[in-house]
Amino acid sequence: MSFPRGAVVLVAYPNSDLRSFKKRPALVVQAEHVVTGLAQTVLALITSNLNRTGPTRVRVLRDSEAGSKMRLLVDSVIVCDTLQTVSTDAIIRTVGVCPVMDQVDSALRATLNL
Repeated sequence: MSFPRGAVVLVAYPNSDLRSFKKRPALVVQAEHVVTGLAQTVLALITSNLNRTGPTRVRVLRDSEAGSKMRLLVDSVIVCDTLQTVSTDAIIRTVGVCPVMDQVDSALRATLNL
């Protein structure tokens, strides 16, 4: 299954015991035209730690229009300097869509020095 760029997804991240997991939100940042032949996609983490600030991060308030469209449960930060390639099997479902991809793209450019 593929997920479109800008989708906010719920991901099963394994705990250290590798038997249990926590559900965490993440943002699909991989371009849709990229075909790897593998069931995986690139995600930016979304955290509720509001102390994580800077040009490589995008703050989204839960009660804002963006927070509503992303279906955030709390004020959050999209952490564009922490990217992960994950198996699409670890993605539980899509929960929303990110309407601030222009800000995410700017943060990704800062992360990758583009």
